[in-house]
Amino acid sequence: MIRAKFYRGKDDKLTGFSVSGHAGMSDYGQDIACASVSSAVMLTANTVTEAFRLDADVRVDENEISLNLKQDGNGDGDRLILGLLTHLYFLSDEFQGRIKITFTEV
Repeated sequence: MIRAKFYRGKDDKLTGFSVSGHAGMSDYGQDIACASVSSAVMLTANTVTEAFRLDADVRVDENEISLNLKQDGNGDGDRLILGLLTHLYFLSDEFQGRIKITFTEV
C-alpha cells in the first residue's frame, strides 16, 4: 500500500508531505498506480523547489519522498501541496485499497 501523510500547521495550512510504499498491483517498475503517484509527487516537489523557489527540505530515499516547507509566506506552498492531495484522492478512488491518505498536525 502507498501511504501518503500530509502535515498541517496550526493555521490549517499544509506544510509538507511524506509518501512511501508500493501499491502492489504489479511488479516494481510496472505498477501503474505507483507510477501515477510517483509522477504527481515529483511534479509537486519540483514545482515547489524549482519553479516557485520555495525554501523546503526535500528527502528522497529508496522507497520514500518527503517535503517540508521551511517557510511559506504567501501560501503558494500550501496550494501546491493541496493540489497533490486532491490528485491523490482521485487516484485513491481509481486504485481503491492501494493508497492511504492521513494527516498529522505539526
